Amino acid sequence: MFSKDERPPRRAPIQADGVSWPFLILVVLTLFAIWRFSGSGPSSILNPNASARAVTPRGDLAADEKTTIEIFQKVAPSVVHITAVDQVTNPLVADPVEVPSGMGSGLVWSDDGYIVTNYHVISQAEGVVVTLGDGTVLKAKLVGKAPDQDLAVLKVDAPASQLVPIPIGESSNLMVGQKVFAIGNPFGFDHSLSTGTISGLGRSIRTKTRRLITDVIQTDAAINRGSSGGPLLDSAGRLIGVTTAIYSPSGVSAGLGFSVPVDMVNRVVPELIQHGKIERPGLGIRPVSDQLTHRLGLEGILIKSDEDDSLKTRSGIRPTYWDAQTNQLVVGDLIVAMDGEPLRGSLDLIDELSKRKVGDVVELTLWRDGKEINQEIELQAIP
Repeated sequence: MFSKDERPPRRAPIQADGVSWPFLILVVLTLFAIWRFSGSGPSSILNPNASARAVTPRGDLAADEKTTIEIFQKVAPSVVHITAVDQVTNPLVADPVEVPSGMGSGLVWSDDGYIVTNYHVISQAEGVVVTLGDGTVLKAKLVGKAPDQDLAVLKVDAPASQLVPIPIGESSNLMVGQKVFAIGNPFGFDHSLSTGTISGLGRSIRTKTRRLITDVIQTDAAINRGSSGGPLLDSAGRLIGVTTAIYSPSGVSAGLGFSVPVDMVNRVVPELIQHGKIERPGLGIRPVSDQLTHRLGLEGILIKSDEDDSLKTRSGIRPTYWDAQTNQLVVGDLIVAMDGEPLRGSLDLIDELSKRKVGDVVELTLWRDGKEINQEIELQAIP
């Protein structure tokens, strides 16, 4: 055995961060005892007699809420879901299969099956499927398209009892601040309603064809993907526009949406139903390129000469041509305005023509021999 001086040293109690284990165990046991016997255990927080709360009566709906509900219930049956489909080959059976390639909204124009939507919704589709408000799914045929106005008309074969034409309003007397309602199928969700106001009038946006749509309605009502082609309504539940575009870096509503005004829709759609296309009005002239006109230091529209020189006889406009005898360019009349609106180049001419129709008579302001003269010309259909 060890002598008194040879005994091994006594070990110090095990500690954790300066606190001995026995002390920690004692604290834990003390806290558990306090919790267990103080009435705060699980048995004390349960109540077997718990029941649902009584419902607080809300009273009547507000007047504007009633109006919104009434508009939705009235117009929703007139709004349809548009599905663009493409055909792909199934590698297992080598048969073509239709698959969805895009979606949008549309509206019932008449009870004989005509449906209006945006051109860009169906522009790349090999086929179109329309889902009516009652859930009926129908294949649709393309009747006509107006890319310059971003409008298209489809036709479905359905009984009149299933088709509820949308009430038509007007857009010429709209005012900023009016309340508006948009119904569509954003992201494929059936019949969604958004509300807002008219935040701007007389806006101009360009379509994929680079044509300008004028007098466009700007609204802060939420318009998201899938809502394009749906109706924009006034507080009477009448169609005042067809939603066509949003301005958003992220591709979703940022409070800046646009609608084709109903006055334009009501002019274009009947023409598409009658002829399958829009007769584009024109002057029957071929403009010189803007680049050449600007290189000559001019601002306006110069006209190319016809081979038979019939342009001068038909319209009274002197064309610009190359004189082979003098080897010089002979500058003709410069069109500087139409009905008083300045024309700085061919894009301005296109914009002004888009506001008119075949058969309209316009007054052109020409710059000739150092002075302005006015010349009337009737617009004709161009290919």
